[in-house]
Amino acid sequence: MGKLTNNMWRLLGAQSSRNQSKSLTLLKKAASFDDWAKELEDKEFAAAAEKLDITDPEGDDRARFLALAREAGDRTLDMRPFDVQLQGALRLLEGDIIEMATGEGKTLAGAIAAIGFVLQGHRVHVISVNDYLATRDAEWMKPLFDQFGIVSAAVSENSTRAERKTAYDADITYGSVNEIGFDVLRDQLVTRAGDLVSPKPDVAIIDEADSVLVDEALVPLILAGATIGEVPDKPIHDAVARLKKTHYEIDAEGRNVYLTDEGAAYIEAELGGINLYDEEHVGTTLVHVNVAMHAHILVERDVHYIVRDGGVHLINASRGRVAQLQRWPDGLQAAVELKEGLAQTDSGEVIDTITVQALIGRYPKVCGMTGTALAAGEQLRQFYQLAVSQIPPNTKNVRIDEVDRVFDNKSNKADAVVEFVKEVHESGQPILIGTHDVAESEELAHLLGRAGVTSVVLNAKNDAEEAKIIAEAGAKNAVTVSTQMAGRGTDIKLGGSKGQKDGESTSERDEVVELGGLCVVGTGRHDTERLDNQLRGRAGRQGDPGRSVFFSSAEDPVVTRNLTLKRDPVSSSEDGSLGSKGVDLIEQAQRVAEGVMLELHANTWRYNQLVNQQREIVVRRRTELLTTDAALTELKESENKRYLELIGDAPAEAEHKADETEASEDADQAGESVVTEKAEPVPVEVLEQAAREIMLFHLDRAWADHLAFVSDVRASIHLRSLGRESPLDEFHKLILEEFGKLPGDAVENARKTFREAVITVDGVDLEQADLRRSTTTWTYMVHDSPFSSGGAKALQGIIGIFR
Repeated sequence: MGKLTNNMWRLLGAQSSRNQSKSLTLLKKAASFDDWAKELEDKEFAAAAEKLDITDPEGDDRARFLALAREAGDRTLDMRPFDVQLQGALRLLEGDIIEMATGEGKTLAGAIAAIGFVLQGHRVHVISVNDYLATRDAEWMKPLFDQFGIVSAAVSENSTRAERKTAYDADITYGSVNEIGFDVLRDQLVTRAGDLVSPKPDVAIIDEADSVLVDEALVPLILAGATIGEVPDKPIHDAVARLKKTHYEIDAEGRNVYLTDEGAAYIEAELGGINLYDEEHVGTTLVHVNVAMHAHILVERDVHYIVRDGGVHLINASRGRVAQLQRWPDGLQAAVELKEGLAQTDSGEVIDTITVQALIGRYPKVCGMTGTALAAGEQLRQFYQLAVSQIPPNTKNVRIDEVDRVFDNKSNKADAVVEFVKEVHESGQPILIGTHDVAESEELAHLLGRAGVTSVVLNAKNDAEEAKIIAEAGAKNAVTVSTQMAGRGTDIKLGGSKGQKDGESTSERDEVVELGGLCVVGTGRHDTERLDNQLRGRAGRQGDPGRSVFFSSAEDPVVTRNLTLKRDPVSSSEDGSLGSKGVDLIEQAQRVAEGVMLELHANTWRYNQLVNQQREIVVRRRTELLTTDAALTELKESENKRYLELIGDAPAEAEHKADETEASEDADQAGESVVTEKAEPVPVEVLEQAAREIMLFHLDRAWADHLAFVSDVRASIHLRSLGRESPLDEFHKLILEEFGKLPGDAVENARKTFREAVITVDGVDLEQADLRRSTTTWTYMVHDSPFSSGGAKALQGIIGIFR
């Protein structure tokens, strides 16, 4: 893929460019309405906008809208939109993903598009990657929305249910993809229509679209309920922790680890002389052994996770930040906690789940913006049918991107990075160094310190200080060593916090400009060029000068995981540099990596697609039960006697009379007198709600059981390949067969509860019938398939044993 893919998308962009020529024509027309917009009083804006019919992409009314947007931005935000920002808004209105360079004003372009959608009668969700950006942008753009009489709001992790409901009632709602997804899941627990929070999806404008739609597309959002979880066997973990390198093998990609014959014999002896491959152990003990091996051998502290505040916190590789609320599938999460000697967290029982890709798929209209869309073009086209429009910068990019410097090994690369940084630092030019993980950032800072270069480290361990550190990263003499968290969503101003005041250039900024702006140094290529470009994009903002260079080696993960070299590259230089052949090597490795990632996405999507369709069926059924009288109607048809008894139109059932007679006889023997009273009739509206709660309980219970079944099947389905069966076909067959039982089982259980449960004028008491909903629920995300490109997770290790 790599450069070839980018070139392909640039060729496809020719069609997009022709579409954009219409946008440019409209922009010229809009300029003729600037005086009209300028003459409007503030109070006249909303009325003027409401009169416009902007559905015609080439009409005068859309041109008038652009003039209004430009004038309103100038008045309310002191930001008069550039033509390229209006051009971006137009492409968003046409449903594209737009690529706009860092600092070119994507936030304002998105807000203008949101206004345009509202004027067309839509309700808009502006979806960000985290709460901070959602809240910041909502507050920032609010004066602009107010000018048009448009109601806007934001949801965040701290929002109450009432606040969420108010926010979703607004014309434009800002929120993180997680919170919006969790609200969709939480709505699947309510038993009264009035308690629903999340509205019917309409338009989604996605900020950092490649991050949401590609990097995190397959992250499952989980709604869990309290239950007693199974604690992994500590003796297994103790035995695995003592394994020697001769006891296991790691595959070329570093995604799976397998026991050797020697290792299997060692584990069997340590666990009391068992046979791991007996039927008694293959589905339990062997599974736990493989999970423990992943935790101890493949998962690295300060690379894949950090330990903070007594807990294991996953690191989002594409952002370098702690992945809030995110965890690995249950067994692996518990295994890593056990490895670190920490208390094990219970994920509980999965009540409902939805992937980010399925969440976004609910919206009839999707568009978005990012600084690196072209490189994600194939995924956006294949999985979302979305086109990419590249918006030119308002000011030409003058950043100098140097050719990669590639070395034969990591040690020579590190020496070269330190020498380069030391040389540039002596000039006073600010330097931002992008590393791949926490451990590398701390090691490099140590090496720089030994060379006499003082640096500031920014990684997942001190992410709370991000704003403060980034504010000074562009100052003269600054050296900042950061993980990928400095590669996105940040704004590094030349001269640091003193480099810009009231929009005017200062001596600090001028001094750094004279030095060549920010110098960005990458310590290795990522698996995708998009992440490299995000790091480069920190320099050269809005026409500023800048410089970027990447240092790589033949021992970097992008090479070792994706290429099998017949022999190690040999350098003819004393410093170990490989020259142009090294550059070719890195580019080849990155192309393979991007191909693997695309296949991983496609493969996981194939497994998720059918489950997503099943979820939609359950949601439709749940909505019907929640918003109509279908529950009582169905139960009345099959349990009419019980229905008549409850509403007082029929005598009590024979068994109830027998109970009363028996009670009377017992009382007579005790010398007492008993008067049997007929139960008070249950109002139809109360009975309707009782039937609804009964039907919803059993539907929800059946769905949770089905998800547990799906999870079990996914964990072991790749073993079917040993029998030359298609794992995917067998997966579909099994879950289709199981799902076919779900509707009938749910209804039959509901009928039984309707017959037997206590239903009074106060409603139904499900707890008395031993039918309890989780009183405690929480949300989290699962880092799905953390190692296996085939999605086999820990159990795929078994396959290696039989090879």
